[in-house]
Amino acid sequence: MAAVKSIKHKDAPINKALSKEDKIAIFRDMCRIRRFEQVALKYYNAEKMGGFLHLYIGQESVAVGCASLMGEHDHMITAYRNHGHGLAVGMGMNECMAELYGKATGCSKGKGGSMHYFAPDKNYWGGHGIVGGQTPLGTGLAFGVKYKEQKGCCMTFMGDGAVNQGAFHESLNLAALFELPVIFIIENNGYSMGTSQKRSSAYPSCLAERAEGYGMAWELLNGEDVYEVRSRVQAAVERAHNESKPTLLEITTYRYYGHSVADSKHKDGYRTKDEIERYQRDHDPINIFRDHLLKEGVLTEEEAKEIDQTAFKEAEDSATFADQSEFPEPAEMFDDVYWEVDNGTEAGSTGRHFFND
Repeated sequence: MAAVKSIKHKDAPINKALSKEDKIAIFRDMCRIRRFEQVALKYYNAEKMGGFLHLYIGQESVAVGCASLMGEHDHMITAYRNHGHGLAVGMGMNECMAELYGKATGCSKGKGGSMHYFAPDKNYWGGHGIVGGQTPLGTGLAFGVKYKEQKGCCMTFMGDGAVNQGAFHESLNLAALFELPVIFIIENNGYSMGTSQKRSSAYPSCLAERAEGYGMAWELLNGEDVYEVRSRVQAAVERAHNESKPTLLEITTYRYYGHSVADSKHKDGYRTKDEIERYQRDHDPINIFRDHLLKEGVLTEEEAKEIDQTAFKEAEDSATFADQSEFPEPAEMFDDVYWEVDNGTEAGSTGRHFFND
């Protein structure tokens, strides 16, 4: 079991407002993501799925902590390592697992696969395979929030490798220039595919400091403790809600597996086995939060174990559901390519879009 970390962030107002049930729900969501990913890996290796599989194991506190702060007009968009974010905003395991299997019951009707989860009803906009391609989209979502005069924001996630894409810098420029309520969140797990941060990026002290060039607020935070994630991301949410100003956050985290399942050199290749085991032993976000809750008397060891076992069963059941589901019909290949055309809207015929309902 991991040692209990500092709990100074536990007393932040946003965390003090959590009920016992809220804290258990956060712990449950983190367990569900972990178990879903482990079961997905099992059946990917059993050749039940095609394409890529980018696992989020080790980073669960970031997605869950951020999603727990979302309100009615807050949005979320991310890159291809998107299973954790989808589950964190409330997507069901069945629709998520079926999408990995390429089945018609998947959240994208089996046409998106691992990298393209979407849940518009939950203000979750994917799931994007182009590195950095989601950053201008997240900026646009924030523009829509401001245009409609809503009190909200868009949390726009990316990996540390995306900060070197031109679209990222263009997005920062527009967000600062137009004062948009967007929160750019770098999930820095230390490696851009198989290249370490020091070998891939030039920076003075951290990647988030690049925001200085745009006059934008920025912060570096530790992502292993969900209390810290919530307390420090909340400040950016309030800035977006109350001042309509952007923030660039860098959240340090760690992935236990490779860039994708196909990344065979992630252990004893570009990083060591000892490094991975050290993070699993001393920095696991689920163990850290569980230890907090045990110390607070919110959970017992037996209750924590039961939550984890229930999450594992739910994940296994979702794999059964996915396996038994039907594949999409070939005739549906061109459906859902462009929502506006499928639904016969004015924008579908004219190409003109406006930010009104």
